[in-house]
Amino acid sequence: MTHERIPLELIDRYDRPGPRYTSYPTVPNWSPAFGSVAYQEALERAGNEGTFALYAHFPFCARKCLYCGCNMLVTRRAAHVDAYLDGLEKEIDLVLARLGPSPRVTQMHWGGGTPNLLSIPQLTRAFELFATRFDLAPDAEISIEADPRQCSRSQLQHLRALGFNRISFGVQDLDADVQQAIGRVQPLALVREMCDAAREAGFEGLNVDVMYGLPRQTRGSMAQTIMHVLDLQPDRVACFGYAHVPWLRPHQRAIHEADLPGARERFSQFAMAVNLFDSAGYRWIGLDHFAAPHDALAHAQHARGLHRNFMGYTTMPAEHLLAFGMSAIAEVGGVFAQNAADVNDWRSPLDAGQLPIVRGHRSSMDDVRRQQVIMELMCNLEYPLSGNREYFTAAISRLLPLVDDGLVTLTDDRITVTPTGRYFLRNICMAFDAYLGEAPAPGMYSRSI
Repeated sequence: MTHERIPLELIDRYDRPGPRYTSYPTVPNWSPAFGSVAYQEALERAGNEGTFALYAHFPFCARKCLYCGCNMLVTRRAAHVDAYLDGLEKEIDLVLARLGPSPRVTQMHWGGGTPNLLSIPQLTRAFELFATRFDLAPDAEISIEADPRQCSRSQLQHLRALGFNRISFGVQDLDADVQQAIGRVQPLALVREMCDAAREAGFEGLNVDVMYGLPRQTRGSMAQTIMHVLDLQPDRVACFGYAHVPWLRPHQRAIHEADLPGARERFSQFAMAVNLFDSAGYRWIGLDHFAAPHDALAHAQHARGLHRNFMGYTTMPAEHLLAFGMSAIAEVGGVFAQNAADVNDWRSPLDAGQLPIVRGHRSSMDDVRRQQVIMELMCNLEYPLSGNREYFTAAISRLLPLVDDGLVTLTDDRITVTPTGRYFLRNICMAFDAYLGEAPAPGMYSRSI
């Protein structure tokens, strides 16, 4: 469905804050009373017999991009990175002391920050911290986020030799005016060179991240960016909406709100992106991802094997997600646990032999049932109601206006997201969120479209 066929009043009606649902319940609803002891108990219950995904957070960047919503630190000092790696080693060993040795890992992802800001020796050390302590499956997906401005051909060759087989380049936008507005000047020629170098190095998967809703961004400028991205022939593209939350990220105050597109223009940018990717043969995955037909993410969508967690959409099912580094979030045996976001608050407990957990949540049976609905909708765009309709009476009542607006269809045994509803997927999932109440608290979430 093209955006021209979606009534503008729907955009105005559903332009409201809401979660992205990489978990349920979402982080703002977790409790600070949940601490390291509760997480340790969850690790012990899980043991090391299942399968695991790993996330490692590397917060360091050479400079701060004004749009950034990530937990990051600006540094060029090698000593800061070395000290952080010391902390990671302590955290890994503390987790494995409770979990048991050599858990089987089917997926590992390094995010940030800018993981490829690390030097070659630091990258080697960081990789070995995991490779020598975990059993990386032969077919494990091992991925890293990278800033093309910090890349070189030799670095990419080294990353591939270590074992990384997928790389994700942050592009965001390729228009010079938009790049100036967001503080990230990154020429197309450089991006193309690094994409070519990654393929030459043997990476099996190439991802590109772009954003819509950025300052000074227009539908026309974004169309040019997407056409350039399509010319790079990535296997996957993530097309995220910019979250303007200056009350949480003070550096975003440098972005002039007058430069931000309004709700209708922002929506139009994303809908245009959907059309361009569709015309190029890419499959729209869930909320905001696109995959080439040959990519495993597209195959997983076809086989109804998509999964979603704090690493986004994934094809690699794992029973548990372990997470390391400041602000990292783990999901183990029905328990969510988040590390301290400040580097000193993260490191101090580790030096004392304690895990740096600052909040978490133990899922109830109601949480589990609602999580299943939300994840089915986010991944498969439908949910079989059989046997659950009465349980979700209140949620279905909240869905009825969305049915009237053509966003979902509702039968006795199934909820199905319509082509129009795909653009309002977060709003649909919010009907099943027992923690939202009538409306999210002001400032808790970014806008949902």
